[in-house]
Amino acid sequence: MKEAINSDKAAQPIGPYNQAITYGDLLFTSGQIAINAEGDFLNETIETETHQVFKNIIALLAERKFTLSQVLKVSIFLKDMDDFNVVNTIYSNYFEGTVFPARETVQVAKLPKDARIEISIIAAK
Repeated sequence: MKEAINSDKAAQPIGPYNQAITYGDLLFTSGQIAINAEGDFLNETIETETHQVFKNIIALLAERKFTLSQVLKVSIFLKDMDDFNVVNTIYSNYFEGTVFPARETVQVAKLPKDARIEISIIAAK
C-alpha cells in the first residue's frame, strides 16, 4: 500500500506532491533542493546546497527508519556539470563505508528556485 511521508524536518513541497512515498519496503523521495525545514533556500555555494539536500534526504529516510546504507538508486540533477567533482566528493562522504548506490548525474537547463542541484533517491529495507 502506498503511504505519503511528510516530515517537518525537511523542506515542505512547493507543488502538488509529497516529500516521499513508501510502498511496502521501498521508499521514493521527490527531488530535494536546498530548502531547509524553515523554508529558507540555502544557496550560498554548491557545497551548501548539496549538504542541505542530504539533510533533507536523511530526514525523510529517518521518518520510516531508513538510513543512507539502504539507498539503492540516486538521481542527481546539476545546473552546471562543472560542479560534478565537488558534488561527487561530498556525495561520497555521505555514503562512505557502504556499498555505493546505482546513480546517474545529469546536467539540466533549470531547476526549481534556480537551484544548482536536486537529488532524489530510492531506498529499500
